[in-house]
Amino acid sequence: MVPFIGVPFIGISDIQRLLQRVGIGAFIERLAGEIEADYRRWEQFEKSARVASHSTVGVIELMPTSDGQQYAFKYVNGHPQNTAAGLLTVTAFGVLADVQTGYPLLLSELTITTALRTAAMSALAARWLARPGGSTMAIIGNGAQSEFQAIAFHRLLGVRALRLYDTDPAATAKLLRNLRAMPELRDLQLHVATSTADAVMCAHIVTTVTADKRNAVILTPSMVKPGMHLNAVGGDCPGKTELHVDILTRPGTRVVVEFAPQSRIEGEIQQLPANFGVTEFADVVSGQSIGRADADEVTVFDSVGFALEDFSALRLLHQLLQEHGDLRRTIDLVPELTNPKDLFGGVLGTTQRLQRVA
Repeated sequence: MVPFIGVPFIGISDIQRLLQRVGIGAFIERLAGEIEADYRRWEQFEKSARVASHSTVGVIELMPTSDGQQYAFKYVNGHPQNTAAGLLTVTAFGVLADVQTGYPLLLSELTITTALRTAAMSALAARWLARPGGSTMAIIGNGAQSEFQAIAFHRLLGVRALRLYDTDPAATAKLLRNLRAMPELRDLQLHVATSTADAVMCAHIVTTVTADKRNAVILTPSMVKPGMHLNAVGGDCPGKTELHVDILTRPGTRVVVEFAPQSRIEGEIQQLPANFGVTEFADVVSGQSIGRADADEVTVFDSVGFALEDFSALRLLHQLLQEHGDLRRTIDLVPELTNPKDLFGGVLGTTQRLQRVA
């Protein structure tokens, strides 16, 4: 057998065990801290809009970045029609690598981790943008991302009441069942709304996380009250939005994005002229811009997901494998050769044939 360098690997069963060990809420909280720390060193990262291959039914994307020491990328798809065939809308995997050698440090599933990091980023942004003390959140869209959002806002912002709405009652029933099964969420008040307007009534924070690939109008200006924070998650590719354009342009509204060049292509602000002014989240955490001017300002976090957040997640997973060594397993992704210039001979050549014959 050819010797190999064991590359740490996290599959679905591994992330299950890791989250059971660490706790979902604790993982999200720690990940939010890692993401915030990385946004504080924004200038160290290579930044580019993700590379996207669009089709009529969905999108496949690559999301790379590097801080000069480590490199990470994520492969991710978004296919809203998949659920009709019993498939997930979003799947993902990623790699963390060492810049000095180019060797992989970790290969990991990112389907579950993407949901965790999206929730962590949502709650982190809300800590900077939402009006302090808001304890009620509406979740519009009760599909695969909704539980993660609920856990994150409960853990990081102390949200105590959720108002839930989905056009599919089965999705809301699923969300209720999962939330009620979690002992750490037993203090959550859960209200099933009859419409989006009913859900946002009395809500301090509104999270929209719908999946349809279309220019939808989930929220209209009349639903948005002074002081609200809007966490717009579902609009994350060209031709896919959730907010009426007048919400974004109305005086007294502040729009915050992750990376403006990407958000102008994929976010809610794709509906607006290229010169429309927005604030990047890195400027908020660095103190160059404020997150909220006053209690009545409406804040919008136009979230599309940025590669830095996946970098933070992969690095955290790599750290956790070192902290919980008994959960670590590897795959033979890279051969280890006596002569690194003899790839053929070392793997497929005479020596290997003789070993197999023997």
